[in-house]
Amino acid sequence: MTQPSWVDVPGGRLATESAGEGPPILFVHSAIVNRRSWDRVVPPVVDAGYRAITYDMRGCGESSTEEVDFVAHDDVLAVLDNFEVGRTAIVGNSMGAIFAQEAVLAAPDRFVAYVWVGGGVGGWNKEPSPAEAELLQAEDDAEEAGKPDLAAELDARIWVDGWVDGVNQPSTRVDPAVRDAMKRMDRELLEPGRKFGKRQRPDPPAAARLGSIAVPTLVVIGDLDTSGTRAAADKIAGEVAGARLVRLPDVAHLIGMEAPDRLASLIEEHLAPLPRWS
Repeated sequence: MTQPSWVDVPGGRLATESAGEGPPILFVHSAIVNRRSWDRVVPPVVDAGYRAITYDMRGCGESSTEEVDFVAHDDVLAVLDNFEVGRTAIVGNSMGAIFAQEAVLAAPDRFVAYVWVGGGVGGWNKEPSPAEAELLQAEDDAEEAGKPDLAAELDARIWVDGWVDGVNQPSTRVDPAVRDAMKRMDRELLEPGRKFGKRQRPDPPAAARLGSIAVPTLVVIGDLDTSGTRAAADKIAGEVAGARLVRLPDVAHLIGMEAPDRLASLIEEHLAPLPRWS
């Protein structure tokens, strides 16, 4: 594990890392983990000749923040500026896919490609299935009751174990090391008093502007992800011109942790035809 470099942002401080040489790729993690969730994706990407940049969102991992208003894409651009990156590819998972989406829309000249990984669409949601809604409510209740261990276990059931025809899958489906790593990262975020800032949403939301995304876009979704995330994948693929949709039949939400080699290969394949950038 390398030491982070630090980026000061209004009301906060972001932990960042850079590995490798070559055209940069910025990775933005899910809101239930931290930048360590990309640890098994970064090496093959670096070996393929790219520079991998990761950072912890406000309040996640080693990053900190006060309860101040902030705009997610401003933090994304601050990380790029810190590394003197003019143009980059960007990969986002879950909430990170929304942060990346909003950055591409806000500063299209800074991005050469977008990879949406098991994410959402800013300003758009699909109602969960009854079984999903029950677990989501139980997780909220555990947080409210001050039971972080239970909340982390429920998050693992929702986002790691996966779903088939609306039925939650057993906790033994994935490598125990992956499940335990996710729970450790998530448990840290559930500590009382943890601050995440007050994210301000763009107006109009990204959902109303998907058709203006002009960079090459890859949409990667696990067939065991939640129904809402799978619907978001279809929406992105249907509204972003030329977007390519790839379904992974045996993977859930945290694709970079569960199937890092497959995701790295898809990223490399997506970027290979593009002229080099920096």
